[in-house]
Amino acid sequence: MNTPAHVIFALAAFARPQERRRNLAAALGGLAPDLSLYLMTAAALAMGFSPREVFDKLYFSQLWQSVFAIDNSLVLWGGLLALCLWRRWSVGAVFAGAAILHLVFDFALHHDDARSHFWPLSDYVFVSPVSYWNPAHYGGVVGPIETLVSLALCGWLWWRLQGLWARIGLAILATAQLAPLVLWGMMLG
Repeated sequence: MNTPAHVIFALAAFARPQERRRNLAAALGGLAPDLSLYLMTAAALAMGFSPREVFDKLYFSQLWQSVFAIDNSLVLWGGLLALCLWRRWSVGAVFAGAAILHLVFDFALHHDDARSHFWPLSDYVFVSPVSYWNPAHYGGVVGPIETLVSLALCGWLWWRLQGLWARIGLAILATAQLAPLVLWGMMLG
């Protein structure tokens, strides 16, 4: 799924009214497994690599895949969740739980760009028959469903989380989720 959708789904699963720390942990946990991708992409672009080089070469390089294996590891995130539950640290458990939710969706919805989710126990990469973006693997169906559900969840969260900053964040997330559709529509339409 697109990163904004991961954050929206994490908030829908874990956020609670008037619990700012918990809600921030949910949002950050939904973002965390993709953070290295954004940081490495920004660094590569700043060093002069073209977007095509980043996503056709660097993304699939051994170095980048090694980083992704760490921050997309269900084993490591599961260990963090277990530690937080054992220590009764609810905010940490929400953070880890949101990251695990992100990884479960990634596991099910990545085909060409699948990642290793069981490091350090295994380098196995599950290549899902379904993709959230690739039309050759149902992306033309899954992508719009992802966006519709994300927007519906934003509406529900808007009703549920009535603080100004929460609503600003939700507006940003909804806009970020819609932006690719608008851009593709302008380019192709």
